[in-house]
Amino acid sequence: MNLQSSTLLSEDTGVPFDQLQAEQIRLYRQAWAEQGWEREPRVSVSRSVLPVTEDIDRLYFGDQGHDDQVGLLEGVQSRFGRTYVGEPDAIAAELAADEAVRAADMVLFTVPNQLGVEYNARILDTIARHIAPAIGWTPSGAAAAS
Repeated sequence: MNLQSSTLLSEDTGVPFDQLQAEQIRLYRQAWAEQGWEREPRVSVSRSVLPVTEDIDRLYFGDQGHDDQVGLLEGVQSRFGRTYVGEPDAIAAELAADEAVRAADMVLFTVPNQLGVEYNARILDTIARHIAPAIGWTPSGAAAAS
């Protein structure tokens, strides 16, 4: 069993999303170890990432990232992780500072599927070639996309 944590936490303690998620990762790994399992569990986190590299990106997403959002989801106060929007170098620096990204074994990048395959292939290529390597990640399948 492994842990996959998305961009939503069904709690809000006033702590930034990445710190709250990192705490959950620590607690999960601690509980895992207390059970005496022989192997280490793998942990993945999801991040919404929208690199801005062309004018069309600025039109769709603007130049500013979005902060965490807090709201009610089915009556439960929840914290939604921010969307990382901007130049690839700026996004890489922000992700490098993200506590949960640093604590995870894998990052799953989400992109807006409604913009079509070609558009998303370009976004994912930017993530694979510029953002992931800058934060020390080797994207799965990146070599095949070269």
